[in-house]
Amino acid sequence: MKILGMDSSGLVASVAIVEDDALVAEYTTNHKKTHSQTLLPMLEELRDMVELDMDTIDAIAIASGPGSFTGLRIGSATAKGLGLALGKPLVEVPTLEGLAWNLWGTDRLVCPLMDARRNQVYAAACEFLPEGEGFALHTVIPQTPIDIEELLEKLTVLGRPVTFLGDGVPVYREAIRAHCGVPYALAPAGSNRQRAASVAALGAVYFRQGRIVPAAAHSPVYLRKSQAEQEAGRRQQS
Repeated sequence: MKILGMDSSGLVASVAIVEDDALVAEYTTNHKKTHSQTLLPMLEELRDMVELDMDTIDAIAIASGPGSFTGLRIGSATAKGLGLALGKPLVEVPTLEGLAWNLWGTDRLVCPLMDARRNQVYAAACEFLPEGEGFALHTVIPQTPIDIEELLEKLTVLGRPVTFLGDGVPVYREAIRAHCGVPYALAPAGSNRQRAASVAALGAVYFRQGRIVPAAAHSPVYLRKSQAEQEAGRRQQS
């Protein structure tokens, strides 16, 4: 089974190919360019490097949200376009589950954080439980937009050591230090940002479970209205 993974939900742009239990190739950047400039060229370079016949992929795994509204739209449009052109289904991988997969097998709670501005994060809490020859991801706190201090209170009540990762960590590091009432760690470089390899690997799990959608039916999961939509709503109410 061959899965193409893509993630443009945050500051990072990433594409990868996973075949069976092996990472064939991954191209990830986190550098001052818009995803509209980087995603397709990255995919083309990855394809050429490994001489990939796109018709041989079984599905396209896409980080489906939450995240940057613009980034999600770019990733969604790219994945849908490829899926329609190739006649391949999409696997929608929740962004925070893809992030949590970076720490596969840990016995700690995993808490991915994405900066949602205004003292809020997109966050979830996940755990890995033994299953067969490996581990299965289980959700303890479903992904949601939440005030950072409220999230830390919930984690404190759970009473379990936790590892944080994601672009929200450096933004809210001081809040974590001040309000996290359980032992915590911060994931290191290489595993603390979005990776298409994790999206593809988790997408392969979901593909086997039949969790696929036709390309035309895919749409991103934003979890909340954009800033422009919120401001327009406030103007209508005033």
